[in-house]
Amino acid sequence: MLKYNFRKILLNIFIVFIIFVFDRLSKLYVLNLATTDQFVNIYLNQFVNLHLIWNTGIGFGLLSFDSSFYYNLVTFLIILLNIIILIIIFRSNRYKSLLLMILGGSFGNLFDRIYYNAVPDFIDLHYNDFHWFIFNIADIFITIGILCLIFAELILNKQKKDI
Repeated sequence: MLKYNFRKILLNIFIVFIIFVFDRLSKLYVLNLATTDQFVNIYLNQFVNLHLIWNTGIGFGLLSFDSSFYYNLVTFLIILLNIIILIIIFRSNRYKSLLLMILGGSFGNLFDRIYYNAVPDFIDLHYNDFHWFIFNIADIFITIGILCLIFAELILNKQKKDI
């Protein structure tokens, strides 16, 4: 039993680590382009550009502040949320893979907040003159995990109650 739980824990750590590494490699690639060209603004196709910005807020640039007090407060809240997610992962078996996706992405952005004092965002989705918020790979994992959690709670649990 203990060996089985240890394997599950190692698998969970591996999933978070893979997401973290994938996010870090993508950011390091774009940051390397920025040091070479001084800025990054690369046209990939009619819907996607790589455009480097530094985000001091949370996902998609929300809650960006110039004050270090608010930046540190948001960083502390993100750390607190990560601890809560870890507790939920260890205490529950529900939606573990989704929570691991969120945690892996959150660790990637948290690392940047601590190391750079901002998060490099670089994926610019657009259609004609409409541009979505610029984001990164970690934001993709966080967003997909949260959307799937919402879907599972609202749709799948409602269907179980109806049966």
